[in-house]
Amino acid sequence: MIKLAAHLRSLRADRRGNVAVTFAIALLPILGLVGAAVDYSIAVNTRTKIEAALDTAVLLATSKTEANLPTATAQADALKMFAAQVAMFGVTTKSSSITITDGVNGRVATGTAAADVPTTFMKVMGFNSIAVNGNATAKVGLPVYVDFYLLLDNSPSMGVAATPADITTMVNNTTDQCAFACHDTYTSSSRKTLNKNSYYDLAKKLGVTMRIDVVRQATQALMDKAAATEAVSDQFRMAIYTMGADCSGVGQTTITPLTSSLSSAKSAAAGIDLMTIPYAGYNNDQCTDFDNVLASMNNTIPTSGAGTSTDPQKYLFFVSDGVADAYYPTSCTKKTTSGRCQEPLTTAICDTLKNRGVKIAVLYTTYLALPTNSWYMNWIDPFNKGPYGPSPNSEIAQKMQACASPGFYFEVSPTDGISEAMNALFQKAVSTAHLTN
Repeated sequence: MIKLAAHLRSLRADRRGNVAVTFAIALLPILGLVGAAVDYSIAVNTRTKIEAALDTAVLLATSKTEANLPTATAQADALKMFAAQVAMFGVTTKSSSITITDGVNGRVATGTAAADVPTTFMKVMGFNSIAVNGNATAKVGLPVYVDFYLLLDNSPSMGVAATPADITTMVNNTTDQCAFACHDTYTSSSRKTLNKNSYYDLAKKLGVTMRIDVVRQATQALMDKAAATEAVSDQFRMAIYTMGADCSGVGQTTITPLTSSLSSAKSAAAGIDLMTIPYAGYNNDQCTDFDNVLASMNNTIPTSGAGTSTDPQKYLFFVSDGVADAYYPTSCTKKTTSGRCQEPLTTAICDTLKNRGVKIAVLYTTYLALPTNSWYMNWIDPFNKGPYGPSPNSEIAQKMQACASPGFYFEVSPTDGISEAMNALFQKAVSTAHLTN
């Protein structure tokens, strides 16, 4: 600084004409450079404000709230946000755009904008404005939308006692030592008084929990699990079906149609109950018609979509003990009596569903061996054998697993956690789902 002051004093004291001329010539570009620096700093500040507004806009487009909206709606909202931001900053742009793309890897929002910033000092040099451009990009993984269709086997065999203690209670209180509460002889609309001949009502009177009770409770718990797992509203929709309220009308029966109100689905699931029969031995006990019910489900479930809000993916949750008992006089794979077919699940309709992109999650509730029962030993035991009774090696289990999509098969015994298994299947479905377009 001392040297600089000395040079300035020397310059001021120097009266020679060439020094003054040189200084005058140098002064104009120096002032021009200083002015350009000021104008440029204003332009840079304007660009910073534009990019800040773009950042806000694209972050909005990829937010949790906007991810639930179509791209056109999210784009319009983002542009409104950008306009509000630049107005707050006092910046005028000549162009702006927000582009939103949804794909396999999620949502990408890209924003660009341009403005002409008026100059002050640079006008002397013929530059009336400085063009500035801003851009911003945000990415987010999109939630996958899934429709779940639950088909719950409520045929008489699902009246088996659910725990060892319940089984013991039923055996000790029935003359034939039966663990099944499957002889409900009421019509579906007239369960009002206990019937001493009904093992179903005996189980109710004794406080015995049946497998159908556990399935009901597990289904209701699944609605809570789905609601707690949703990343955005209406991400999951549920439909619940059984195989018939009464054996006189076997077929796909709606507990609740497809709905995004998971609380309503939970309330409706309280109506899941064991299929009734008009009287013991009605229709030769042919109350489990898998082929027709699954064919009906195939007609109910649309082809699986890409996983977007307007085109959800489709899952069928099938909970059953895996043994058909219906009138299949010509198509039965096992021996019949007067057309009555008792056989493991056939998988043709499962394959049809899977070929349309529908994922099938199967929860096999192990069919219990009844070695002291002559009916069981004659008709069921031949395809329910394992080294020590029912096992993963049984033909029933193999057919149920073949129906399931890879990785979506669980087997649970009456004493295992049906609710935990259903939640595990749901969690796996959600964790492996991804956008497919």
